[in-house]
Amino acid sequence: MADAFIIDACRTPRGIGKVGKGSLAHLHPQRLAATVLGALAERNKLDTATVDDIIWGTSSQRGSQGADLGRMAALDAGYDVKASGVTLDRFCGSGITSVSLAAAQIMSGMEDCVIAGGTEMMSYTAATADPKSPPVLDAGNMHLRAIHPQTQQGVCADAIATLEGIDREAVDQLAYTSQQRAAMAIAEGRFAKSIVPVYNEDGTLALDHDEFPRPGTTMETLGSLKTVFNMYMDIPVDDQGNTYGNLLTRKFPELEGKVNHVHHAGNSSGVVDGAAAILLTSKAYADKHGLKPRGRIVATANMGDSPTLMLNAPVPAAKKVLEKAGLTKDDIDVYEINEAFAVVAEKFIRDLDLDRSKVNINGGAMALGHPIGATGSILIGTALDELERSGGRYGLITMCAAGGMAPAIIIERLDA
Repeated sequence: MADAFIIDACRTPRGIGKVGKGSLAHLHPQRLAATVLGALAERNKLDTATVDDIIWGTSSQRGSQGADLGRMAALDAGYDVKASGVTLDRFCGSGITSVSLAAAQIMSGMEDCVIAGGTEMMSYTAATADPKSPPVLDAGNMHLRAIHPQTQQGVCADAIATLEGIDREAVDQLAYTSQQRAAMAIAEGRFAKSIVPVYNEDGTLALDHDEFPRPGTTMETLGSLKTVFNMYMDIPVDDQGNTYGNLLTRKFPELEGKVNHVHHAGNSSGVVDGAAAILLTSKAYADKHGLKPRGRIVATANMGDSPTLMLNAPVPAAKKVLEKAGLTKDDIDVYEINEAFAVVAEKFIRDLDLDRSKVNINGGAMALGHPIGATGSILIGTALDELERSGGRYGLITMCAAGGMAPAIIIERLDA
């Protein structure tokens, strides 16, 4: 099987995902995606007529984020019309899946140059959400709801913390560590290789740095925050008497009245806008066009788990991708596990018995934010940058996704 090489990776800064507050919120999602696509082409002197496909991840594909964002953004970025594009949705896992599919196309010999990535404008999706219709992942399919009741993600996070005996202090400590590590990474310019500035239509700068981090966060400030998802338990989701709470307890009756709510705004992922892109090629393409690979895709995997608990698939996904790669957990130098909620990363570390110094070395989504469809691609770029900075060889990236899923990928730094 042929190798799929990573030539380059870039991302936008993550802007606060609120209209009127975030520096990117006024932009069209296609413009944000076009920013990273344009940067890849410019940085690598890419003949865009030779790009076989663009595989893009976007979770909320409606309105301005609909209409095959990957293709439209490429056209907006000035790519040759020969460069095709497709957009996919694996919820939070979309940005890893886009890279995995791009790699598979190259490794199978079907394509030679594919760009993968993702975009999410959470400011847009929040502003256009229907407040009268609580979002349920089954989209109103009552037959599916009877088989696999799916509740709100934060409710799932608190349920897992309760079942696993993970307390408030543990999740707050992880959130504090995330903020401290992100602050250090920013101060030392560890993201500088990947971040590309975003400009307004008039050419003025919109944003050139991550906007969400709160470096002044302390354990005391985290401890003062009120939990959030206890307020979701009694919210009705249909006209049959179902609430987020009883969707959970229908599958886990032992949690009735016993959920220990530990998550709040400080130890949950930040709501942000962002985009990321990764250029992958075959060896033949790289040689022909004078491109020097930075890394290669070693293995990819996907795993499902309980849709009701929703967030527990990263551990089995990591085990599966390690087995596919013929590696052990100790062979991995850099782990990126998306901090959708603190309990996800905490459980991941505990279950795999990982060295914490290898996990989310430069902070995670609790500090930097989680632009849903883009985050996976961001994390792959972050892992590659960190491998180059530290001299490590292998990076493993995974994340929970709605519906009880997790994609996972292992990359190798070349010249390691």
